[in-house]
Amino acid sequence: MPLPSRALSVRQPWAWAILHAGKDIENRSAFSIAAGGMTPGRIALHAASGMTRAEYDWAVWRMGRDGVAVPRPDALPRRAILGAVEVTGIVSASDSPWFGGRMGLVLRDPVPCEPIPAPGARGYFDWRPGGEIAPPLRWMRDWGQAEGGLFDDLPPAWPEPPARPFGTRPKADPPTGSCG
Repeated sequence: MPLPSRALSVRQPWAWAILHAGKDIENRSAFSIAAGGMTPGRIALHAASGMTRAEYDWAVWRMGRDGVAVPRPDALPRRAILGAVEVTGIVSASDSPWFGGRMGLVLRDPVPCEPIPAPGARGYFDWRPGGEIAPPLRWMRDWGQAEGGLFDDLPPAWPEPPARPFGTRPKADPPTGSCG
């Protein structure tokens, strides 16, 4: 299946969750939906280059409550097109466990592909392949490793939930690539 030329950039590990864990809502503010020209239709899914340890820890804790095991942070591609998904609507309320904002894009039919390096942008954007996949940062490589490696095979656990992080925020030739 050819990849759409329009894309939406999503921070990891939420991009992974859309493609592999049944995340059927992408939470956004009303302003970002309007300013980003977000409308229903099939889009390419881009993994943003940014991901902080606080964001990752909270996401792992949050998804772990529902039995979802998130890949290590150094295994999550960033700054790349990862697949495609259908946006079927925009909602201000939802029974989905993934809904957690004021508004959300309703998603269905995710199709992953091999990561294609590409720069991202805010809102919907016309993507082009280019650059390189973002290399893992040191915290990503070291994440979850105990001193001496004694308990590295245990799932992460927090005595209290991690703090929820806040913030995040010319037409080109059609991109090449496919997924499916």
